[in-house]
Amino acid sequence: MTPTRTARLAPSLIAIAAATLCASLAHAAPAEDTPATAPADAAATAPGIQDTTPPGAIATVEISTRKTRSSVALSGAEMQKVLPGVNPLKALQTLPGVSFQTADPWGNNEQNLSLFIHGFNGQQLGYTMDGVPLGDQQYGNYNGLAPQRALTSENVKSVVLATGAGDLGTPSTSNLGGTIETYSRDPSANRNINVQQTLGSHGTTRTFVRFDSGDVGGGNSVYLSGLHHEAKAWDFDGRQSNDQFNAKFVHQGDAGKLTVFVDWSDKTEPNEDSTLHKAGLDSPYTRPFLYPDFAAALAYLDKNGAPPASVGANFRNYYSDAQRTDKLAYAKYEAYLADSVTWTNQYYFHHNDGVGVVAGPINQAGLPGLFAVYFPNQDLKSVFGNSGYATRTTEYKINRQGWLSNVRWDLGAHLVQGGLWFEHNNSGAYRRWYALDVNNPSTPYQRPSNPLITQYGSDIDNKVVQLYLQDEWKVSPDFAVQGGFKSSLQFADGRFPVNELPAAISSTATGGLPEGKIDTKKWFLPQIGARWDVSSSDQLFANIQKNMRQYVTYGGGGNSPWSLSSQAAFDYFKATAKPETSVTYEAGLRDSRNLDLGPLTAFDGQVALYHVTFRDRQLAISSNPIITSFAGGTTILSNVGTVKTDGADLAGTFHFGRAFSFYDGISYNRSTYEDSYLSGTTVVPTAGKTVPNTPKWMNKFVATAKFGGPADVEAQLMGDYVGRRYATYTNDLDVPGYFLMGLTVSGKVPLSATFAKHLRWSLSVTNLLNRAGPLQPVVGQASGSYATYPIPPRMGFFTLKADI
Repeated sequence: MTPTRTARLAPSLIAIAAATLCASLAHAAPAEDTPATAPADAAATAPGIQDTTPPGAIATVEISTRKTRSSVALSGAEMQKVLPGVNPLKALQTLPGVSFQTADPWGNNEQNLSLFIHGFNGQQLGYTMDGVPLGDQQYGNYNGLAPQRALTSENVKSVVLATGAGDLGTPSTSNLGGTIETYSRDPSANRNINVQQTLGSHGTTRTFVRFDSGDVGGGNSVYLSGLHHEAKAWDFDGRQSNDQFNAKFVHQGDAGKLTVFVDWSDKTEPNEDSTLHKAGLDSPYTRPFLYPDFAAALAYLDKNGAPPASVGANFRNYYSDAQRTDKLAYAKYEAYLADSVTWTNQYYFHHNDGVGVVAGPINQAGLPGLFAVYFPNQDLKSVFGNSGYATRTTEYKINRQGWLSNVRWDLGAHLVQGGLWFEHNNSGAYRRWYALDVNNPSTPYQRPSNPLITQYGSDIDNKVVQLYLQDEWKVSPDFAVQGGFKSSLQFADGRFPVNELPAAISSTATGGLPEGKIDTKKWFLPQIGARWDVSSSDQLFANIQKNMRQYVTYGGGGNSPWSLSSQAAFDYFKATAKPETSVTYEAGLRDSRNLDLGPLTAFDGQVALYHVTFRDRQLAISSNPIITSFAGGTTILSNVGTVKTDGADLAGTFHFGRAFSFYDGISYNRSTYEDSYLSGTTVVPTAGKTVPNTPKWMNKFVATAKFGGPADVEAQLMGDYVGRRYATYTNDLDVPGYFLMGLTVSGKVPLSATFAKHLRWSLSVTNLLNRAGPLQPVVGQASGSYATYPIPPRMGFFTLKADI
């Protein structure tokens, strides 16, 4: 750390935050911090990431970000070792406290993606890419996009995980339980063409090409990249495909840095149906779709369009898929106003056009009752094309733009930061039904046209304003205190240009889906933290921070006020409900040192303890079980009370010279409901029960070995243990834990070629031991039954990459 001037006055921000926290400890949460040193061009550097690997050691899996809260990072190079092209979120599963599951090896399938960090699910976290907010990652898109759609995996520079709560300036309305920040690589200093080709199991082909201009003069450089990804589903004849284009321009001048980034992504991927488990039901391992065998699909149904009664809710659909097209761009200018002052302004734009599609039997999952509202006393099979199937879509649109403005002022003993985030988002979701013609059946790779029914269509206009101010005070060269606060304001107006018919909601409904405005304002969300360099190798940190999740602005589904069953329910919710809030307490120790213990030459790691109080947790309770209904049902958005969480993370890397390192991360988490709740007039006894799908114990390891010589081979063996998880809110059913392993071996191609340089190969194997079993539970409100997604089988992939 650099020496600092003696402060004459304690910073008022810290005093205000401390006073507030002492007056109401039940309403505070973790503080965050900035890098220990702040060069004049700090904005041009990776934000707060310091590689703490001891000199001469293999690069560690974990890199400390040296903040006053628990915050760790992975480099893009370490990410690609998991699997070339991996989703940044999946790469984080090697870190302690992270539970991530999905149906494909890259982590790209969003429909069945499950992410839990310290008891919070994926929709209760915050996500950004180069500072641009990515929304809350719900499968039903309304305010963002997945990180791998915003940035091609091969272009990732680093991913930073804050497991407690994010920076005060993080632009997110959902980060109750932490943030995941993805950063893109800048153009390379030298002119280069990078080519990567992956081939592997189930017809996988992934082609990535990137052109870097190098410095073309005047501090200007640019890169352009293109991606084509294709892979079949592992349990049926479906095809995942993705085409993506990235471009980034950087101008580095004496007065500042200009960055312009553009992303275009077009993705189609088959979904994976979960299987229902309950007493007396023979549940298959998977529920593969019948596509493309249309003859088998026709033979599967009876004359009324019903599947075999013996399969119950585990009937098979003809197909299901997700189609997403995104356009994202930003322009950012970091102005160096003085040696100690940087003012950054960033404008971004995002447009999404997406559709989720299911082609399934017309005589199942509550559909006869829904269709009878629109086609009373008609032969439904003939109405929907005589195939016995109907195609349902949820068609999404997002048009959002925003502005981020941040000032960083280094006063020596004080590092003051403040800023503003404004976003205007107009989103919509339309539920439509189409015929599936027996003579001209549709496919998962086309958008249906000419709907027979538009069940509902939403249009929600949402404006978000977020302000923050913080001060890091270096009390002494080895001790710093940080305090500050943020304000979060949301102004949402939801309308339904096409409203649902009352009878389609319930037999007693007198109106359609609700409309109206909800303004939510929280002006003071404080945080305070401290960091103490106990020695040159040890650092203590502690934080308290309060955060809030704004209401979901989605019309027609999910935990949203605009998905309630009546206008009266909406009005009552608006008058009485409270947004979800969390208070996070964190404390921990970081250590990084060289050792002289025989073969053990270095160690770096972190231990963190945390406690979270999560208040006013909201749960959407539907009259239709989640696995069996396509029709939608009466939604009740209930306050299910308080959740208390206690946990610990312990992670570290042991370095054995330059040839071998062993990383291990173990975590314990106990998240329990403090209250029971009502479902209608029935009490659901959740008080004292564990939050479902949150494992108490997890352990991850990565063993890395390097072998010298011309081939320069590196091998990495990864293990992921996730403990038992409850599958119901009442904890009467659970799924067993699992232990999965992966292996990656890479090396140089020891030959000289005039047309290529840095020629490297890698071989990756997922689920190395070919384990089978339930990967994750799909949690429902009812006890006595649950659904699961399966563990994918072993797969192998070979990648060849070179620079030209």
